[in-house]
Amino acid sequence: MSDKTQKTAIITGASRGIGANLARKLAADGFAVVVNYNSSADAAETLVSDIKASGGSAVAIAADIGAPDGIAHLFDAAKAAFGGVDVLVNNAGIMSCASIADTDDDAFEKQVAVNLGGVFRGMRSAANQLRDGGRIISFSSSVVGLYQPTYGVYAATKAAVEALTHVLAKELGPRGITVNAVAPGPVATDFFLKGKSDELIENITAMNPFKRLGQPDDITNVVSFLASEQGGWISGQTIRANGGVV
Repeated sequence: MSDKTQKTAIITGASRGIGANLARKLAADGFAVVVNYNSSADAAETLVSDIKASGGSAVAIAADIGAPDGIAHLFDAAKAAFGGVDVLVNNAGIMSCASIADTDDDAFEKQVAVNLGGVFRGMRSAANQLRDGGRIISFSSSVVGLYQPTYGVYAATKAAVEALTHVLAKELGPRGITVNAVAPGPVATDFFLKGKSDELIENITAMNPFKRLGQPDDITNVVSFLASEQGGWISGQTIRANGGVV
């Protein structure tokens, strides 16, 4: 039986990286957490076990965020497990770097399906099913602003997320639901580090005024605040959590 006084947060793509860190943080904040995963079942179940061992509430739910029915299944499972949803964090995303000239249709379609389609369907489901006073927090990226070569399609999907955020904030304001985006800069996770040489990572680090890469806590602390009662007067914003790089 669900605790009707406990709020519930869905986090897409939560089995690893920033998503997993965020699941631990929101569970520590008192939320029942829905850990969404696509293929990393073992990692998701381990995370849920860790959260429960620490006294929190969590459940792992498989759903392909890029598929048309993925988000709907995730919301149905969350409501069955905990009775309702108060917070949606659109964290799941994929990135394939190539020049625009060299980006094939498959890479384009996959990024659009997950990074934009998944977020749109998440927002739509949340707009219809989130309890009043809820929170919608989506991940953009500070590549929107940096506009580096080879990030064209990825940056385009994230710019679209920011546009949806601004519009939905106006539509849901009368219900007390805030809608925001968080746009990290480079963060030291496998998602960012994979395929990059030590020299490239050093160069990217040197670009930052703090002379370091972001850490998962730098991002999850921002999301935690936006999901809290204290974040209730912030809506329609994109917060660039990047140490001042842009």
